[in-house]
Amino acid sequence: MIAPLLYVWGDDELLAERIVARFATKLGQEAGVPLERWDLRADQTSASTDVAQLYERLATPAMFGGGTLAVVANPGALVKRNDTRDRIIETIALMAPGHALAVVEAARSNAKGPGVRRLADPIRAGGGTIASAMAPRPTALAAWITDEARERGLVLAGGAARELADRLGARVTEGDVERRYLSRIASGELDKLELRHAVDEGPVTPDDVRALVAETTPASVWALSDAVGDRRVDSAIATLDRLLGSTPEPVIIAVLHRRIVELLELGDRLSSGLNLPEAARAMGINSEFRAKTLATQARAWNVRDLTAALEGLVTLDAMVKGVAGYGSDAARRRLAFLLWIRECVTPGESFPG
Repeated sequence: MIAPLLYVWGDDELLAERIVARFATKLGQEAGVPLERWDLRADQTSASTDVAQLYERLATPAMFGGGTLAVVANPGALVKRNDTRDRIIETIALMAPGHALAVVEAARSNAKGPGVRRLADPIRAGGGTIASAMAPRPTALAAWITDEARERGLVLAGGAARELADRLGARVTEGDVERRYLSRIASGELDKLELRHAVDEGPVTPDDVRALVAETTPASVWALSDAVGDRRVDSAIATLDRLLGSTPEPVIIAVLHRRIVELLELGDRLSSGLNLPEAARAMGINSEFRAKTLATQARAWNVRDLTAALEGLVTLDAMVKGVAGYGSDAARRRLAFLLWIRECVTPGESFPG
């Protein structure tokens, strides 16, 4: 029998969900009846209430049918205070037979192990399983696609997996790009290719991939916005040069404008005395990973440079839209984009702190 405790950490949302699903299946098979899944996304502002609900669910014996599988996301919010952390440990110790607990930590892409040790360690001590759900690295995405296709019984011709990986942004290798949903996107594209395979039983070829899978650029665009945010001029120029041939210019401007505005607002809020969680909530940023990334980038800028960058984007936007007095051909717009990076992204002074 497996212990009814699971801690999953990683940056791959699909893999984490699959690990929890397999855990639930095994528990149901052993119990002879499926467990009722109950999801809790913890919040630091309601940690006491969340922990009380968790205790009520798991410490109360199941009266009829199967027990409860409590799946807790954002576990860090529950262990900020000692009293809520102690209450969770008590819940684990007093969990009634038939119930189970799965904790899912959304880790950063460079994580080496569980980040919330104050919760992972008691689960391990209770005989629970600690599982990694890290997304495939860019260079390993093609291999992941090959393995996923093999499990489905989908035959890929040579080069098909690499073509799909490239079209999903596998060549973007910046370590700070969040890839939480990349494998789920790849899985969805394989679903489409399976439909083609059902009609034509031959192997899926690179031409099939090119015909059925749109070349998505979110990862590449985010790599550009991160390079700009970090003020890595050479990287930003190289990434932009790749994007200009495949991505609509208004999309590039919109993403860059959003990043500059975010850095300006976050830097201002942090300078005014707010801590990062408070500033992130005020801006509607729910991802801890993204908030920390933006905070690091904001410290590399100052108000003057961000304002100049915004003004430069307004000029670029006018050129792209062909506004009177700003019209230009593709070659001049490309040069204008590159000059914007060289003139506005080159490091200067930064926000204090």
